[in-house]
Amino acid sequence: MTESLKIYTIPTCSDCHHAKRYFKEQEVPYTEYDCTQNPEYPEEVRRLTGKQIVPTIVIGDKVFIGFADNFQEIRELIKY
Repeated sequence: MTESLKIYTIPTCSDCHHAKRYFKEQEVPYTEYDCTQNPEYPEEVRRLTGKQIVPTIVIGDKVFIGFADNFQEIRELIKY
């Protein structure tokens, strides 16, 4: 199993909702950072990616911009 998984989101992002639903279905614990709730979160996304795109998913030392486009690699990383 992976070490900590972080996901930076906004409430209106459908890819964010898909990612969170998938992680819940797979029983993968994650910490959600809603970028509309704290101005530090979008800055963290910018530092991690150079962009402000959600979902930004951090698994260990890997950073992914988007869920659907990175699904295969994310799936491999979260396998037990």
